[in-house]
Amino acid sequence: MGRILAIDYGRKRVGIAVTDELQLIANALTTIATKDIFTFLKKYINDERVDCIVVGEPRQMNNEPSESARFIEPFVRKLKSEFPIMRVKRVDERFTSKMAQQTILEAGLKKKDRQNKSLLDSVSATLILQSYMNSIS
Repeated sequence: MGRILAIDYGRKRVGIAVTDELQLIANALTTIATKDIFTFLKKYINDERVDCIVVGEPRQMNNEPSESARFIEPFVRKLKSEFPIMRVKRVDERFTSKMAQQTILEAGLKKKDRQNKSLLDSVSATLILQSYMNSIS
């Protein structure tokens, strides 16, 4: 069994989270610059067994795609093109940024650490991954 990798895609940064090989635990992995995402993914997928990639799907409260969906859709198309045999799943990412902020706040981090947007992105990716894992169990 391979890992499940989750992506919180942003115009500047991409949060990445992965499961363990048994797909039991979701963990934040890293945050990288958006321009480097495909280089990172090619290396990671070459080095680790990955069964599925989960990408957050931004939606509004009325379930319509949010404004940021127009940036994510081209990324998803390229992802499927670059990794044609990889399963790519989408997960509603509404509220993940708010939940990530709350999680970071509850963790008791100092104000400077809480303002780290990279941390927010990787925690958001972890929440997206956990949501997907909950939906398949």
